[in-house]
Amino acid sequence: PYYVDLNQKLFLQASLHSSDQNLVLFVDTCTASPDPNNFKTLTYDLIRSGCVKDSTYTTINSSRIDIARFSFDAFSFVHRYPSVYLQCELVVCKHNDYPSRCYQGCLNRFKRDVGS
Repeated sequence: PYYVDLNQKLFLQASLHSSDQNLVLFVDTCTASPDPNNFKTLTYDLIRSGCVKDSTYTTINSSRIDIARFSFDAFSFVHRYPSVYLQCELVVCKHNDYPSRCYQGCLNRFKRDVGS
C-alpha cells in the first residue's frame, strides 16, 4: 500500500522492458475501485479509451517512447472505503505506426440510435 493525503498529487510511471527499441507505450484506460477484486460495480475512470475523465489527470511527457507517465490527485470513495485501487490498461505499438491505437488518442465511441 501507498499512503497519501486526499488531493495529494500522485505520479505514476509504466515502463516497457523489451529488446525491441521501437515500441511505444500508451495509457488507454485507468479505472479506480474501492475493491481490488471488483472493477465493475463501484468505479471511477481517470482515463477511458484515451479520453481523460478526471480533471486532475495529467499526461507527463517522457523523452523515452517506452515509458508512460501520468499524475492525478488522490481521492476517496465516499469516506466509507479506506482504500482506492487502480487497474490500468496500456497498449504497446510499433513506433511511427500511425494507424495503430497508440497514435489515435481519445476515442469517443458514440452509440447509434436504432430507430424503427
